[in-house]
Formats: sequence, C-alpha cells, structure tokens
Amino acid sequence: MNLPFLPAHTLHKLLKKKEISVREIVTALFDRIEKVESKIKAFLYLDKEGALKQADEWDRRIAQGDKLGSLTGIPIAIKDIICIRKIETTCASRILKGFVPPYSATVIRKLSRAGMIIIGKTNLDEFAMGSSTENSAFQTTRNPWDLETIPGGSSGGSTAAVAAGEVTLALGSDTGGSIRQPASLCGVVGLKPTYGRVSRYGLIAFASSLDQIGPITRDVRDCTSLLQIISGPDKMDSTCLNCPVPDYSQALIPHLKNMRIGLPREYLISGIEKEVRERIMEAVEILKDLGAQVEEISLPHTPYAVATYYLIATAEASSNLARYDGVGYGHRTPEKTRLIEMYKKSRQEGFGNEVKRRIMLGTYVLSKGYYEDYYGRAQRVRTLIRQDFDLAFEKVEAIVTPTSPSVAFRVGEKTDDPLQMYLSDIFTISANLAGIAGISLPCGLGRDNLPVGLQILGKPLSEPTILRVAYAYEQATRWTEKLTLPQELSDDRVSK
Repeated sequence: MNLPFLPAHTLHKLLKKKEISVREIVTALFDRIEKVESKIKAFLYLDKEGALKQADEWDRRIAQGDKLGSLTGIPIAIKDIICIRKIETTCASRILKGFVPPYSATVIRKLSRAGMIIIGKTNLDEFAMGSSTENSAFQTTRNPWDLETIPGGSSGGSTAAVAAGEVTLALGSDTGGSIRQPASLCGVVGLKPTYGRVSRYGLIAFASSLDQIGPITRDVRDCTSLLQIISGPDKMDSTCLNCPVPDYSQALIPHLKNMRIGLPREYLISGIEKEVRERIMEAVEILKDLGAQVEEISLPHTPYAVATYYLIATAEASSNLARYDGVGYGHRTPEKTRLIEMYKKSRQEGFGNEVKRRIMLGTYVLSKGYYEDYYGRAQRVRTLIRQDFDLAFEKVEAIVTPTSPSVAFRVGEKTDDPLQMYLSDIFTISANLAGIAGISLPCGLGRDNLPVGLQILGKPLSEPTILRVAYAYEQATRWTEKLTLPQELSDDRVSK
C-alpha cells in the first residue's frame, strides 16, 4: 500500500478494518514530505510532533471501540490564511510574521470535532492575492507535475501538497478562483462553496464579499466528506447562511439521466489553449453519454467580469488591510519615527509589491470623486453578472466550462505582466461575483502532459448538483486515479 496517495475514504476503510493505524498514515506522510518538500515548498509550518501525538490518541480510542467518523484520523493541511489558536498565521506576508492567533477559525474547530489531524500550514500568494503562489514573502511553491511551472494560486501550497502526496486533504480559500484554478493546474479536486455555506470566522479577510473556504482533495468522494464537515450555520459569522446542510453523499450517483447542463459560448474564447478546449469538449461528450442534455447558453456579461472583480476585490482589500498599521500586532518598523511615519514605514516594509498594487488601486476607486464611477459601477455590473446566472439556471441545472484557459505556466513567466496574470482567473471570477457554487476536477492532460481542469458551476446551495455531475464524470473517466506524477516525484507511487 502506498498510503500518501490513497484517498481518505480508502484510508477510512483500512482504519475500520484495523489493517493500518493512524500513526502509520501520519508517519507515511511525513516520510513523503521529507522526500519531496525541498522541491515542492508547499508548507510554511509543519507539526510532526503534534500530529503524531494526535495519531496515538486516536489509535488508542479506536482500540477501545470509539466510533470512526468518515474522516477521523485523516491528516489535513491548512492554508496559512486560516487562524489556528497558538500557531503562527502569516498569510505569507512579512507584516504578519510572528502573529499567533488567540482563537481558531470555526472550520478548524469543526475539523477537530471530526477527529481530523492537522499536520501543517501551507504557502500562498500573500494575503491570497495572486494566481501562481509566486507572491509569497517566504518561498515559491512548485507544481509537482513540472517543477519549473507554477501550481496556481492563491491556494497553491494546499493543492501542490495534495497533488504531491504530502497530505491527504487540505483547506484553501477562494476569492476569485484561488481553490479551483490551482486544483486544475495540479490535477486535483477543489470546490468553492456557495457564499455563506461555510463560515468565514477565522479566515483573514482579503475581499469579504467574495472570500470562501473550501476543500481540496484527491477525488470527489473525499471532497464531499470534507464539505460535509465544514458546512453549516455559525453565529460567529453574520454572512453565514442559517439553513440546514443536506447529506452530500446522497449526490454521489454515477449517471446524469435527464440532467440539463449548459455550455456557455463566452467561455470557449479565442486565446484558450487548443488542448484545453479539446479536453473540455471531450468531457462534454462523456456527460452526454452519462445521460445529460447539454445545450449552448449565453452569459453575456462575462467579458466584464475581470475588470469588475479587480475593482470590487481591491476596494475591499484596501479597507480590510488598513488594520495592519504596526500598532496592534504584526510587523512594526524598528526605526524610531513619528506615528504617521511609523504607519507608512511598517506597511512599506511589511507588504509585498502585489499587495501594495491592490491596496493603491482599491484606495483610488474608493476615493472621493471616483467612488461612483468605479466602485459603484462595478457593483452594478456585478448584479448583471449574477442575473446572467439566474437566467441560465432557469434553463439548466449546471454549467460546465474550462477552469483555466491554459495548463500551468512557467515560474516567472507572468510576474512582470500583472494583467496577463489576472487573466489566469478569467473563468473562475464570475462564480465569486455571483456567490454561486463551483468545483474543478481533472479531465485529462494538455500541453506538455500537464493537467487540465473541468469546472462545474451551480446556482446557490447547489453543491449536491455539482457534486453529482463531478462524481458521475469522475467515475466514467477515472482521471483522478489515472493521473500519475512524473518519475522524479513518483518513484514510490502505486502503479495504476
């Protein structure tokens, strides 16, 4: 058995049969981390001692006959933008270096109650602002499929860790595609829940009306189990929806009989890589074979999504990041200066270039004389984008698109061209603006044998629908099982 590459549901069966122990799982993952982490650089923090201590405790309880939940004893990594009590949380920024939260996020408490084992915190673009995980203040994460390429972002550390077999499951956050885009580029499954389906309490804010925490996993069944645990109302988050959580496992049906699926013409644009287009159209044919009725639809305001997003997101970022002033916590310049100079110097030293760029843009669009022309207009276009989806979902139950217009690009390729970097999220941004649910899963290989992702979108609270489509497609193609890493990182991977 090659434990680092087994999905959580398989590990769960082995634990129930007492064919393996939790300690064996955790030890196997840390052995894998020791072997490949110097190449991947997915983690900012690891807690081997704490993880093994938790593993031994669960092995003791299992031996005593304690009931195993679906993810009890399963290791998980956490994007370093989610607070864990007494563990440093930096958002991959120098300005938060040394910040140790006095509380844990709601999702962390839920994972703990479910018996999951947190093994560490993963790298990201600073404050989740980026599409490549090159904007971290501490290190650049690499894509396990090709170490010269990026893993996507901003949840690149979490997706690379899962793809490389360093951890079984991970949590990321998605503000404009930051779970789905790296999941696509790394050949794993990533889901952005409906806005408000998962509590944001303890998630350090980038853009509060867009941010969502979601699962990153090896396959759709694991994604379903992890979403089940982290979903639900939370009195600590006023934006969290106060509605019951269905049993998502009921959605795992291997056919799509009579399901209506839309294919938006605006997402198959010029500029999309030829191989990406081919994989998506092949996926559409498989969905038809599974019983779905696929029809072309229109989302006419899609071309305005990127501009709209980068006005709204930067405006909210400017407001949220104003709290980092060198006074209450985080970095403070060592220079002895007056108060205003201390604010300026601390922020200048603490923030990276991309974060500064977005703060300045957001401050500008919120400034007197420009607010209505930029931020106000962007909010009205956001409404039009949401209405596009509302109209589409009157005709279809789900929408399929590419997740990314390309496979993973090379490290450094787009760092000098912010606009080209921003366009990496062109197919994922609209879902955040509209607050709808979306999932990305592998649908084959494209240029240079790098993974291609299929995105499935659904109306608010349609997680069961998109999980059903994803699961049926996954079972028909077995891409999540077939995809194997290059030899450099797969010497000890189980043969498929």
